[in-house]
Amino acid sequence: MPRLAFDPEKTAPILISGRSMAENKTGIWRSIRPQIDKEKCTHCMVCWKYCPEACVDIASGIPEINMGYCKGCAICADVCPADCVEMVEEVAR
Repeated sequence: MPRLAFDPEKTAPILISGRSMAENKTGIWRSIRPQIDKEKCTHCMVCWKYCPEACVDIASGIPEINMGYCKGCAICADVCPADCVEMVEEVAR
């Protein structure tokens, strides 16, 4: 298989942040947020598995969303087999 030629003149540089993820909270980007109905939740953890930001905490056995990092992508709501995740409009902060 042929390799791609590396040309520094045409390749964008990759910048690595020196800041910790604890400092790079991205939750301020969202306009909608997930809300979990804990009564309907079956604890299947599918929301945790598919969350691209890893902001679903399952330590207590019931999924909790860390809103500091949730971007409101709605993937958790789309994949939930129990239909217990609802996307609601974000309130002004």
